[in-house]
Amino acid sequence: MRKIIVALALFALTGWAIYDTLSKNVAFSVEDGGKSEGQIAEGIEVGNRAPDFALRALNGEEVRLSDFRGKRVIVNMWATWCPPCRAEMPDMQKFYERYKDEGVEIVAVNLTQSERQPEHVGRFIQEYGITFTVLLDEKGEVYRQYQAQAIPTSYLIDSKGIIRKKMIGPMSYDWLVDQMESIQ
Repeated sequence: MRKIIVALALFALTGWAIYDTLSKNVAFSVEDGGKSEGQIAEGIEVGNRAPDFALRALNGEEVRLSDFRGKRVIVNMWATWCPPCRAEMPDMQKFYERYKDEGVEIVAVNLTQSERQPEHVGRFIQEYGITFTVLLDEKGEVYRQYQAQAIPTSYLIDSKGIIRKKMIGPMSYDWLVDQMESIQ
């Protein structure tokens, strides 16, 4: 009985966080103020150098965020059970298909530790026709490292590895186009 109450409480809190986030659809951005690369601190705030991480992809290959240095990258934290995450995936795929040849990558970090059945991730990717990079955060390490408080949470990172925007809530195709065109 206690497990059921805890599960319901967690479900309610997650639902509230998603509702609260969606009602605000928060995005943060800032310019670096002319700082040289050596002056930019590593961290998770806009203007910081994005912390590197390594996770396993669906094919078993280890992928690091730093593998994409030189490209503009969207790091998206998501889960298959999250309705806003599901809603943004078609727009993310459409955006990726349009911009992948222009130095843009999407790194979708699945919060695998929160999935009831982790094998659903592969089915989800097939069902939605996802062709961008999907990584499995099986222990929640990247989720904790980036201190994502709600999902989806996305970080738009420039070609030098600097976080330029942080989006809490689902992204639309038009929003992605507008934001990424302002990021080099």
